[in-house]
Amino acid sequence: TAALSPFTVTRRIGHPYQNRTPPKRKKPRTSFSRVQICELEKRFHRQKYLASAERATLAKALKMTDAQVKTWFQNRRTKWRRQTAEEREAERQQANRLMLHLQQEAFQKSLAQPLPQDPLCMHNSSLYALQNLQPWAEDNKVTSVSGVASVV
Repeated sequence: TAALSPFTVTRRIGHPYQNRTPPKRKKPRTSFSRVQICELEKRFHRQKYLASAERATLAKALKMTDAQVKTWFQNRRTKWRRQTAEEREAERQQANRLMLHLQQEAFQKSLAQPLPQDPLCMHNSSLYALQNLQPWAEDNKVTSVSGVASVV
């Protein structure tokens, strides 16, 4: 029997990750009491960030670890940012809808109001026809008879 050298390479069989140590078990999710959550929320409403001394004091008062309070505040700030971004987006969309509605209203009013008559156009039939032409109005149909366009 030959002695094995300390540098002998053992050959792995199968996938390289199979022989690794099994992953550590995840820590179960911590459940906080309603009182703890209520106090954390009140504090968050007043103050989004805590100094380490403030965090330690709050953790002690709520019978939590410093890490739990720190993680809770980090998660709460993330939730707060997402909510405020969603609210800003909803406000932006509402403002866009209002602006579109006001533009449509103004356009409808402009269609209903007669155009002021230009004195120059009153004496020239071609200019008069052009001034009163409203291509966006649905009831206007342009017909062409012998090369001359007229509005019906």
